[in-house]
Amino acid sequence: MVRSRMCLLLLFAGYTLTVWSCQDGKASKANAISEAKTEMLDSLAVKGKSKNTMYPDQKSVLKDTIVVSTKHDPHVVLCDMDGDARMDTVHIVQHTMNHKYGLKIAFGNKKIVYLGMGQDILGQGFDDIEWVGIFEIAPKGEIYYNNVNDEGEIITEEQVNENDKIKLPNDGIFIHQAEACGGGIIYLHDGHFAWIQQE
Repeated sequence: MVRSRMCLLLLFAGYTLTVWSCQDGKASKANAISEAKTEMLDSLAVKGKSKNTMYPDQKSVLKDTIVVSTKHDPHVVLCDMDGDARMDTVHIVQHTMNHKYGLKIAFGNKKIVYLGMGQDILGQGFDDIEWVGIFEIAPKGEIYYNNVNDEGEIITEEQVNENDKIKLPNDGIFIHQAEACGGGIIYLHDGHFAWIQQE
Protein backbone atom coordinates (compact mmCIF):
# COMPACT_ATOMS: atom_id res chain seq x y z
CA MET A 1 0.00 0.00 0.00
CA VAL A 2 2.80 2.46 0.91
CA ARG A 3 4.66 1.38 -2.19
CA SER A 4 1.65 2.12 -4.47
CA ARG A 5 1.10 5.52 -2.84
CA MET A 6 4.79 6.31 -3.33
CA CYS A 7 4.60 5.25 -7.01
CA LEU A 8 1.46 7.32 -7.48
CA LEU A 9 3.11 10.34 -5.86
CA LEU A 10 6.22 9.99 -8.06
CA LEU A 11 4.08 9.55 -11.17
CA PHE A 12 2.04 12.66 -10.31
CA ALA A 13 5.20 14.68 -9.59
CA GLY A 14 6.76 13.59 -12.90
CA TYR A 15 3.58 14.48 -14.81
CA THR A 16 3.40 17.92 -13.13
CA LEU A 17 7.05 18.68 -13.91
CA THR A 18 6.60 17.59 -17.54
CA VAL A 19 3.52 19.78 -18.04
CA TRP A 20 5.15 22.73 -16.28
CA SER A 21 8.35 22.32 -18.33
CA CYS A 22 6.44 22.18 -21.63
CA GLN A 23 4.42 25.27 -20.75
CA ASP A 24 7.57 27.09 -19.73
CA GLY A 25 9.15 26.15 -23.08
CA LYS A 26 6.13 27.54 -24.93
CA ALA A 27 6.32 30.74 -22.90
CA SER A 28 10.04 31.08 -23.67
CA LYS A 29 9.40 30.50 -27.37
CA ALA A 30 6.52 33.02 -27.32
CA ASN A 31 8.74 35.55 -25.54
CA ALA A 32 11.53 35.03 -28.10
CA ILE A 33 9.07 35.52 -30.99
CA SER A 34 7.64 38.60 -29.28
CA GLU A 35 11.13 40.05 -28.73
CA ALA A 36 12.06 39.46 -32.39
CA LYS A 37 8.87 41.18 -33.55
CA THR A 38 9.49 44.05 -31.14
CA GLU A 39 13.02 44.51 -32.47
CA MET A 40 11.70 44.44 -36.02
CA LEU A 41 8.82 46.83 -35.32
CA ASP A 42 10.66 49.18 -32.98
CA SER A 43 10.99 52.54 -34.69
CA LEU A 44 11.34 56.23 -34.17
CA ALA A 45 8.70 58.77 -35.03
CA VAL A 46 9.01 60.37 -38.42
CA LYS A 47 8.35 64.00 -39.21
CA GLY A 48 7.73 64.78 -42.87
CA LYS A 49 7.16 67.81 -45.04
CA SER A 50 3.54 68.11 -43.92
CA LYS A 51 4.66 68.59 -40.28
CA ASN A 52 2.50 65.62 -39.30
CA THR A 53 4.06 62.86 -37.28
CA MET A 54 4.04 59.56 -39.14
CA TYR A 55 5.48 56.15 -38.44
CA PRO A 56 7.15 53.92 -41.00
CA ASP A 57 5.04 50.86 -41.75
CA GLN A 58 7.34 48.41 -40.03
CA LYS A 59 4.70 45.66 -40.16
CA SER A 60 5.49 45.04 -43.83
CA VAL A 61 9.20 44.59 -43.14
CA LEU A 62 10.27 41.04 -42.39
CA LYS A 63 13.95 40.37 -41.92
CA ASP A 64 14.01 37.60 -44.53
CA THR A 65 12.56 39.87 -47.25
CA ILE A 66 15.31 42.50 -47.05
CA VAL A 67 18.67 42.27 -48.82
CA VAL A 68 21.55 44.72 -49.01
CA SER A 69 21.62 46.47 -52.39
CA THR A 70 24.13 45.19 -54.91
CA LYS A 71 23.19 47.98 -57.33
CA HIS A 72 24.45 50.86 -55.18
CA ASP A 73 28.11 51.57 -54.42
CA PRO A 74 28.58 52.49 -51.69
CA HIS A 75 25.60 50.87 -50.03
CA VAL A 76 26.60 51.48 -46.42
CA VAL A 77 27.40 54.58 -44.35
CA LEU A 78 28.64 54.66 -40.77
CA CYS A 79 27.67 57.72 -38.74
CA ASP A 80 26.09 58.86 -35.47
CA MET A 81 22.57 59.95 -36.39
CA ASP A 82 21.16 60.06 -32.86
CA GLY A 83 24.14 61.66 -31.10
CA ASP A 84 24.63 58.90 -28.54
CA ALA A 85 28.34 58.46 -29.44
CA ARG A 86 27.60 54.94 -30.74
CA MET A 87 28.13 54.19 -34.40
CA ASP A 88 24.94 53.76 -36.44
CA THR A 89 24.92 51.81 -39.71
CA VAL A 90 22.79 52.88 -42.65
CA HIS A 91 22.41 50.47 -45.58
CA ILE A 92 20.66 50.86 -48.89
CA VAL A 93 18.50 47.74 -49.00
CA GLN A 94 15.96 46.16 -51.33
CA HIS A 95 12.66 44.51 -50.47
CA THR A 96 12.68 41.15 -52.27
CA MET A 97 8.91 41.03 -52.73
CA ASN A 98 8.22 44.44 -54.31
CA HIS A 99 11.82 45.07 -55.51
CA LYS A 100 11.81 48.63 -54.14
CA TYR A 101 14.81 50.15 -52.43
CA GLY A 102 15.04 51.93 -49.10
CA LEU A 103 17.20 52.50 -46.04
CA LYS A 104 17.86 50.21 -43.11
CA ILE A 105 19.04 52.31 -40.19
CA ALA A 106 20.60 50.17 -37.47
CA PHE A 107 21.28 52.35 -34.45
CA GLY A 108 24.11 51.62 -32.02
CA ASN A 109 21.48 50.89 -29.35
CA LYS A 110 20.16 47.99 -31.53
CA LYS A 111 17.00 49.78 -32.74
CA ILE A 112 16.31 49.24 -36.43
CA VAL A 113 14.25 51.53 -38.64
CA TYR A 114 13.35 51.03 -42.29
CA LEU A 115 12.47 53.86 -44.67
CA GLY A 116 11.15 53.38 -48.20
CA MET A 117 10.83 49.98 -49.87
CA GLY A 118 7.26 50.80 -50.87
CA GLN A 119 6.43 53.15 -47.98
CA ASP A 120 6.44 56.91 -48.54
CA ILE A 121 9.67 58.48 -47.31
CA LEU A 122 9.06 61.40 -44.95
CA GLY A 123 6.12 62.78 -46.90
CA GLN A 124 8.30 63.50 -49.94
CA GLY A 125 6.15 61.68 -52.49
CA PHE A 126 8.51 58.77 -53.22
CA ASP A 127 8.71 55.28 -51.78
CA ASP A 128 11.73 53.88 -53.65
CA ILE A 129 15.33 55.12 -53.69
CA GLU A 130 16.59 53.10 -56.64
CA TRP A 131 17.55 56.47 -58.19
CA VAL A 132 20.17 57.26 -55.53
CA GLY A 133 23.64 57.71 -57.02
CA ILE A 134 25.25 59.64 -54.16
CA PHE A 135 25.00 58.19 -50.66
CA GLU A 136 27.15 59.77 -47.97
CA ILE A 137 27.29 61.42 -44.55
CA ALA A 138 25.92 64.91 -44.03
CA PRO A 139 28.25 65.88 -41.16
CA LYS A 140 27.10 67.13 -37.78
CA GLY A 141 27.36 70.88 -37.39
CA GLU A 142 27.05 71.69 -41.11
CA ILE A 143 24.43 74.26 -42.07
CA TYR A 144 21.81 73.27 -44.66
CA TYR A 145 18.54 74.69 -45.94
CA ASN A 146 15.76 73.59 -48.27
CA ASN A 147 17.03 74.99 -51.55
CA VAL A 148 13.72 74.65 -53.41
CA ASN A 149 10.83 77.01 -52.67
CA ASP A 150 7.11 76.15 -52.66
CA GLU A 151 6.88 76.95 -56.39
CA GLY A 152 9.61 74.41 -57.18
CA GLU A 153 12.27 77.00 -57.98
CA ILE A 154 15.85 76.54 -56.83
CA ILE A 155 16.86 79.28 -54.41
CA THR A 156 20.24 80.53 -53.21
CA GLU A 157 21.46 80.85 -49.64
CA GLU A 158 20.95 84.61 -49.77
CA GLN A 159 17.23 84.05 -50.42
CA VAL A 160 16.82 81.90 -47.30
CA ASN A 161 15.89 83.40 -43.93
CA GLU A 162 18.41 82.72 -41.18
CA ASN A 163 15.61 81.03 -39.19
CA ASP A 164 15.13 78.52 -42.03
CA LYS A 165 18.76 77.42 -42.03
CA ILE A 166 19.40 74.17 -40.20
CA LYS A 167 22.59 73.32 -38.34
CA LEU A 168 22.62 69.53 -38.15
CA PRO A 169 22.53 68.47 -34.48
CA ASN A 170 24.05 65.09 -35.42
CA ASP A 171 25.18 63.32 -38.58
CA GLY A 172 22.61 62.92 -41.32
CA ILE A 173 22.43 60.97 -44.57
CA PHE A 174 22.77 62.75 -47.91
CA ILE A 175 21.07 60.98 -50.83
CA HIS A 176 21.03 62.43 -54.33
CA GLN A 177 20.75 61.47 -57.97
CA ALA A 178 24.11 61.15 -59.68
CA GLU A 179 24.74 63.95 -62.19
CA ALA A 180 21.15 65.22 -61.92
CA CYS A 181 18.84 67.24 -59.69
CA GLY A 182 16.96 65.64 -56.86
CA GLY A 183 17.83 64.54 -53.38
CA GLY A 184 18.02 65.57 -49.79
CA ILE A 185 19.28 65.01 -46.30
CA ILE A 186 17.63 62.69 -43.79
CA TYR A 187 18.46 63.55 -40.20
CA LEU A 188 17.06 63.26 -36.68
CA HIS A 189 15.65 66.32 -34.98
CA ASP A 190 14.27 65.89 -31.45
CA GLY A 191 13.85 62.14 -32.00
CA HIS A 192 12.02 62.56 -35.31
CA PHE A 193 13.28 61.99 -38.83
CA ALA A 194 13.26 65.10 -40.98
CA TRP A 195 14.06 65.97 -44.60
CA ILE A 196 16.02 68.87 -46.09
CA GLN A 197 15.49 69.23 -49.84
CA GLN A 198 18.74 69.51 -51.81
CA GLU A 199 18.69 70.12 -55.58
